[in-house]
Amino acid sequence: MPSLKEIKNRIASVNSTRKITSAMKMVASSKLHHAQVMIDNMLPYESMLEHILKTFLASEADAQTIFSEERDVKKVAIIVFSSNSSLCGGFNANIIKSFQNAVKEYNHLGRENILIYPIGRKIAEKVNKLGYISAGDYTVLCDHPNAQSCLELAREIARKFKKGELDKVELIYHHFKSAGSQILTRRQYLPIDIENVDFTEEKGRDLTTTIATKETQEYLRKNHHQKVVEEVQARPLNSNYIVEPNINSVLSKLIPQYLNLKFYTALLDSNASEHAARMVAMQTATDNADELLRQLNLQYNKSRQQAITNELLDLAGGSQN
Repeated sequence: MPSLKEIKNRIASVNSTRKITSAMKMVASSKLHHAQVMIDNMLPYESMLEHILKTFLASEADAQTIFSEERDVKKVAIIVFSSNSSLCGGFNANIIKSFQNAVKEYNHLGRENILIYPIGRKIAEKVNKLGYISAGDYTVLCDHPNAQSCLELAREIARKFKKGELDKVELIYHHFKSAGSQILTRRQYLPIDIENVDFTEEKGRDLTTTIATKETQEYLRKNHHQKVVEEVQARPLNSNYIVEPNINSVLSKLIPQYLNLKFYTALLDSNASEHAARMVAMQTATDNADELLRQLNLQYNKSRQQAITNELLDLAGGSQN
């Protein structure tokens, strides 16, 4: 049985750890709120682009662009979003597992024909360890997401696809649904199916709270505190509209904007999911520390009481002698 001093030292150690996990949880909660604001600011642009793109596609059934061209897959690129740091539960482990499953499907092409865009230090380390070709270092983009960097990277990928240097591009990331739910997602980025362009997979986020408990999420859902993004109804253009020079030329300008948005949305989703996962992990660690402290304090009190009882028995026995 541990001594009172050992138990006291353990209590002090657990208390120190609890302070750290509690502070990390508050920092993650603050960063999650900032990430939610960034997504919220992007939604009006997303809705307008969706409306414009769907309207044009509803007007022209045979619309085609080079970005929708299906080819025999000889060279593939995979864009993977992870985090730069740990202590976020299974966030990185799930991403790495999905990445490994993806590259297994393309191993028959040869590693020289598989190009990886690792967004985050954790996935970059795994790519180097497995010996796959990395397109560059994007760790800064992971911690400081910005639209301009995403635009440049999306343009680079689109240019390679246009030149035939890439035949297929995929995205692997966590889609942010709420503070308590992040969905591991693997989607085709290029070529796109312009007949089925849809933003519905990007919707349904809860951007109103950073509280991850199921009870709170259920309460908010019942009281309509969650934002609901209205479905955009696509209608064909009025016959009075004249598209110059033609619908395909207009789409050739709109589709890159759509691709840029998909890339930026994936980055923001991954960023918000990372902070949400870390907040939940630190909350769990704090709760476990509280439970451990309760048990240690109980053990300490029992041991102290037992020591006092033994001392009283010794004194009573000595007085009788």
